[in-house]
Amino acid sequence: QVQLVESGGGLVQAGGSLRLSCVVSGRAVSLDAIGWYRQAPGKPRELVATITSGITTAYTDSVKGRFTISRDNAKNTAYLQMDNLQPEDTAVYYCRLGLTATVWYNYWGQGTQVTVSS
Repeated sequence: QVQLVESGGGLVQAGGSLRLSCVVSGRAVSLDAIGWYRQAPGKPRELVATITSGITTAYTDSVKGRFTISRDNAKNTAYLQMDNLQPEDTAVYYCRLGLTATVWYNYWGQGTQVTVSS
């Protein structure tokens, strides 16, 4: 059974940083794409950052230059380094596995809450 567990969220002031982790069990992720999504209250879930098995990364415009996605296949873990956080980054953050950065499996974790105060 594939399980994804996100952690690292919390409350931070605007301009601060957080590092999210996504630990995957039940499946080796080295050939998978990994994505970080977020969902703010009353808004649809949006794709924030992706990293392919070939380490190609992509970001939604609103986080470019502030967020960095990375992966450690030996630890079956993905990370999202978030710097210069802003109140509009407040959301529950989720990770997801995919065949590619555009074809996603239906594996979701429980999410981790990120709250940025102004």
